[in-house]
Amino acid sequence: MMKTLLTVTAAALTLMGCAQEAGFHNDAALPAGAADFGAATAANHQAMTNPGEATVQLGQRFAAEVDTTVTFAFNSSQLDSAAQAVLITQANWIRQFPEIRFNVYGHTDLVGSASYNKRLGLARANAVVNFLSTQGISRSRLEALVSYGETRPVIATQAPEQQNRRTVTEVSGFVKGAPMLLNGKYAEVIFREYIASAVPPTTLTTSATATLDSI
Repeated sequence: MMKTLLTVTAAALTLMGCAQEAGFHNDAALPAGAADFGAATAANHQAMTNPGEATVQLGQRFAAEVDTTVTFAFNSSQLDSAAQAVLITQANWIRQFPEIRFNVYGHTDLVGSASYNKRLGLARANAVVNFLSTQGISRSRLEALVSYGETRPVIATQAPEQQNRRTVTEVSGFVKGAPMLLNGKYAEVIFREYIASAVPPTTLTTSATATLDSI
């Protein structure tokens, strides 16, 4: 009986330590007055009361977790297999947040006239939107198609440059009237991610038991 009690206690302490290391109780990162309600509720509260800041944070997270850029062949708006693979990862991320809108910005290199490159940049942005829509993303969430043409090169050169021939996908805001949709849904996403990242309890229990048996 005593050995069983020690095993359960050790497992519980180990779980608490893992939770603290993972930041589950990092109250300093929560909005004032929300620390008692948990991170998911705090994030939900922030999205509903300060959607501008929530948009920035979601944009930063999107850029950190997926590749936001795809590139194109010279004078082309066709998506190759590498571009499609990147867009599939974007779509997988976007589907988690049905209340968020995205801009797709089209760019070209500096070869050709400004007017032609403006049209080509838009064609590239449309190609990305069309592909994302085949992955289950509503076109209404990708309605802002923008072409910068040749005006914002990554590398300033008059020669053909693939890094300049690109589109960039970015979080642009919430679907109209949608911040309230985060109520519950955002918490579900956070909960799912916590579960996915947690160490299985059986592993913790086995580890704690092995430690006690060696004492």
